[in-house]
Amino acid sequence: MSLLRSQTAPRERIILGIDPGTNMMGYGVLKSVGSKAEMLALGVIDLRRVGDAYLKLGRIHERILSVIEGFLPDEVAIEAPFFGKNVQSMLKLGRAQGVAIAAAISRDIPIHEYAPMKIKQAITGNGAASKEQVAALMQRMLHISDEAMLPYLDATDALAAAYCHHLQTLRPLPAGGGAARSWKDFVRQNAGRVSEGR
Repeated sequence: MSLLRSQTAPRERIILGIDPGTNMMGYGVLKSVGSKAEMLALGVIDLRRVGDAYLKLGRIHERILSVIEGFLPDEVAIEAPFFGKNVQSMLKLGRAQGVAIAAAISRDIPIHEYAPMKIKQAITGNGAASKEQVAALMQRMLHISDEAMLPYLDATDALAAAYCHHLQTLRPLPAGGGAARSWKDFVRQNAGRVSEGR
């Protein structure tokens, strides 16, 4: 038996990336084989015409389940909500993210959450990069045609979350990614989100 044949072939995984939103929720699907990644789908769930907040959450659950059933992802990578000053916006965004996570949990799919800055850092090398820069790099790195690109940056942000997870499994990202082993680790990894005292 040759050495090449005895080596284990790279595992193929389907990664669903989600960029949570209450008006527009982006999703992107990647096929990951070893160090290579290929885009399978890119889209948005447009909720702008849905007036009722609870109906929006129902629509998110329904559409995310539809994407899951269509592509059978092995893992979900979701962008963590951005912690801004508007508490109501944060609450709405957190609900939208929670419903998307619940849809994945209902199908026993492992979920990985990444901070927006971590995703930008992984894709562009700059945690403060613009959404436009992320979209341009995603198009170039995944060889996406102009016709397949969407005008909505939510879609490429979702694809970036999936690609960030693809990279994370190849080589762990610097401190801040991965599971915390203690409360002290969690605080260090999430310095902008938690206060240590009180």
